[in-house]
Amino acid sequence: MNSPSVDIIVPVWNNLFETRACLAAILEHSPEARLIIVDNGSSRETELMLEEFSESLGESGLFIKSERNIGLLPAINMGLARSDSDFAVIVRPHVLVNAGWLKILLEDAEASNAGILSPLFSGKTAPALPRPVSGCSLMESCLVSFSVLLLRGEMRIMTGRFNEGLDGGEWCLKEYVRRAADKGYRTFITARTILTCGEEAKFGSSERRTEMLNSSRESYRARWGAENHYAVYFGKESDASSLSDTVERILDGARQGHRFTLLLHRRQLSDFRRLGWNGLHAGIRLSGLSAVMPQRDLQKKMAALRTDSADIVAVKGADGIEFPGGISAIPLGDLLAALLKHSTDQPSQHREAS
Repeated sequence: MNSPSVDIIVPVWNNLFETRACLAAILEHSPEARLIIVDNGSSRETELMLEEFSESLGESGLFIKSERNIGLLPAINMGLARSDSDFAVIVRPHVLVNAGWLKILLEDAEASNAGILSPLFSGKTAPALPRPVSGCSLMESCLVSFSVLLLRGEMRIMTGRFNEGLDGGEWCLKEYVRRAADKGYRTFITARTILTCGEEAKFGSSERRTEMLNSSRESYRARWGAENHYAVYFGKESDASSLSDTVERILDGARQGHRFTLLLHRRQLSDFRRLGWNGLHAGIRLSGLSAVMPQRDLQKKMAALRTDSADIVAVKGADGIEFPGGISAIPLGDLLAALLKHSTDQPSQHREAS
């Protein structure tokens, strides 16, 4: 079987020494890939370094130059437009790759059939990505990072470009993940490789970045709806064997960006873990209840969850089941119906972002 072809895209804006170190590490640890360098209006000194570095690559490199700083997303889109490989991997210049990094990303992308994949990161400025649960190195997630981002070629054709009208981070990526999911492609985090991050270059003033962040959040919610946090209590008598369809619907809800905390009695928790449901998605967390005083423990856990998410929605999972302490809860059927409606209401075709 032939190895997949890979393009590594590095959007550069100044930071000469950090960028040179990043490029050298890529060349050392992933010589089989083609390197696409996008100079996003850098200083003359950085430009000369990039030209010299690119010339040494020959056919295994491509140098693209923008005369001015057009922004991160347009620079990334510019590089992706020149990629025709099976996979494209975006690497920001503040990241240092290491031995085996690309092999691991490709293996995990093939094993999971992921359309989008990010590794984990270390360092003071490392992106705060969810970590797969213990015993699980690969997990679905709605949160990934432009620091290093693998994109499957066929998925890019179906999904289109990154929306340049959004921020160059969380909300742009969430929007892209949702568009990819609408085409049937899943997004994953892998813990099998951890890459080192330095401080990334910031584009624009802090005021402008805040304005873009708020605008992007509102734009995302206008298209996809708000993301909610649900605390689901199935009741002590509910059996895991009867909940497979429910869990599948909850997984679909997590793919829509919602978070779920499943409050489980000891037997349920054991069964959920045995079935692998603790590693389905970063947006689904299992929380075990005390075997001694489960109802009191449930109240304490709900109080703690409300401290973290004031608008958390309690969900009762079976007829006749009530949350203790008079906590108001919606029926599980109402939640599942709402998730299904939201999923089917989404347009099957999205206009390519410009």
